[in-house]
Amino acid sequence: MSTMTEDRTAGDPHHAPVGWPPRNRRELLVKVLWIGVWLVFLSSPVDDLINGGHTTGATVAGSLGLAAFVGVYLTLVFRNIGRPFSPRLVLTLGAILGVLAPVLAYTLGSAWLGLFVYLSVACGATLPVRAAYWAIPASGAVMYLIGLHSNEKEARGLLLLVVLIGFAMTGVGQLVRTTIELRKARATVAQLAANEERLRLARDLHDLLGHSLSLITLKSELAGRMLPDHPGKAAQQVADIEQVSRQALVDVREAVTGYRRPRLAAELAGTQVALAAAGVVAEMPGEPDLTGIPEEAESALAWALREAVTNVVRHSGADRCVVQVLRRQTLDGPVLELCVEDNGSGGAGNGPGNGLTGLTERLEKAGGALEAGRVKHGFRLVARVPAPASADVGSGA
Repeated sequence: MSTMTEDRTAGDPHHAPVGWPPRNRRELLVKVLWIGVWLVFLSSPVDDLINGGHTTGATVAGSLGLAAFVGVYLTLVFRNIGRPFSPRLVLTLGAILGVLAPVLAYTLGSAWLGLFVYLSVACGATLPVRAAYWAIPASGAVMYLIGLHSNEKEARGLLLLVVLIGFAMTGVGQLVRTTIELRKARATVAQLAANEERLRLARDLHDLLGHSLSLITLKSELAGRMLPDHPGKAAQQVADIEQVSRQALVDVREAVTGYRRPRLAAELAGTQVALAAAGVVAEMPGEPDLTGIPEEAESALAWALREAVTNVVRHSGADRCVVQVLRRQTLDGPVLELCVEDNGSGGAGNGPGNGLTGLTERLEKAGGALEAGRVKHGFRLVARVPAPASADVGSGA
């Protein structure tokens, strides 16, 4: 009964959050003190043992019975908060209380009727709500029937308290259980957020390193072919390799810290260089109209362009590539569309790879969509993001 009524917050360093077991001696002491406040109803049985005029055997039996009752009650209510017992053990301990309270109250007199308060609290705090709704009135009824045998007036006075405090504890018990469920849900959300961050980092590293390493490989092959006859041109390629490597290192560091958002204009310029180095004739658009395009959507298109060009360079075997950036009006509203089409015989393989899967996730987060697949004379990738309405339909090659 006691520990469930504590008004505490999870952020208070001096108190255990609701539903948590005590984590140190201070919290244990606080919970014990709260229990002590509610043990006031034991004053009557204790006084009866001392001054009730019972025989020695009855006094010893009553003392043992009271000690057993308090021990089981504290175990059931105090220990069950935060780390619940199994349903079978809860029912077993509750049954012990349900036997001890009537036996002690019937044999030792009306001073022991207060034990039914603790029985009602235990039922409300530990039983399922539906079971508690039956057990609490039953406890009050048994207490009143026993009171008819000893002191009907006192039993009638305790009846309302037994029922009300039991039902109050069902509400507190529900609050504690809900708090525990919310804490578990918050831990799940944190785990999902960590997983999403790992996926983001994996996508960024795949896109960054795939593009940069492909360019480094191409320029290394060019430098190797130029080295015997054209050392000057080979040196230029080596300088380009150094520049790409340094930029890749910067990009990886920024991706790890979560601050990198590639710009579409910069990726278009890089695309021209990468395709030229691979010997692919490129048709590129003019300066794209990005008016009103959110930064996240532009970043998603930039990633899509990088992944598409990396696939053209590494897998397609193409000698021609067309890149378009257009504003279009669709049934879903105006969009900014990126289209990359090559005439290669290769492509994305038999199914979507990690790059296309990551792109799909990026574009969906920005409210866009991705289409990729074989066409009559090559492979086409189309990425779309929402765009504000504009009279300018854009430009493309």
